[in-house]
Amino acid sequence: MKFIIEQYKNNIKKIISNMTGSDNEDIEQEVYIRTWKNLDKYKEQGKFKSWINTITANLCRDYIKSAYFRNESTSEGEESLLNIADKNPTPENIFIKRQRQNTVINAIESLKPKLKEVVVMYEIKNMSYEEISEKLKCPAGTVRSRLFNARKELSIKLKDLI
Repeated sequence: MKFIIEQYKNNIKKIISNMTGSDNEDIEQEVYIRTWKNLDKYKEQGKFKSWINTITANLCRDYIKSAYFRNESTSEGEESLLNIADKNPTPENIFIKRQRQNTVINAIESLKPKLKEVVVMYEIKNMSYEEISEKLKCPAGTVRSRLFNARKELSIKLKDLI
């Protein structure tokens, strides 16, 4: 096992760093444990390096999923606690809320006109695909496509808020 660790350590660390954005030693240890436990299952049809890379990538995906859900449940809980405890918003909270709103408005404003109009009609005016389709005189599929592309662009532009 020592040979495996020495030979593949840098590669494993690189995969973990690329996928999680940090040098997560817990994942690295888990890779070695899983490799050791499943060594008898390795079939010499493919390269060993590919096999250990797959183990590493799968563990990183599991970590990312669990971290995402942990953060989601924590932030939802925090928001609900903040809403309960903070019935009279402070000037700081009002300022932060306005900043966020301005950031969202600026992101929408920066969209291409066709994408912007679909987002405004659907998300702000609460119009259906069919209503937008009639108003713009284009197929509903085009409306869906534009909305998809607009959301994709907005998610990139607003990634710091999400």
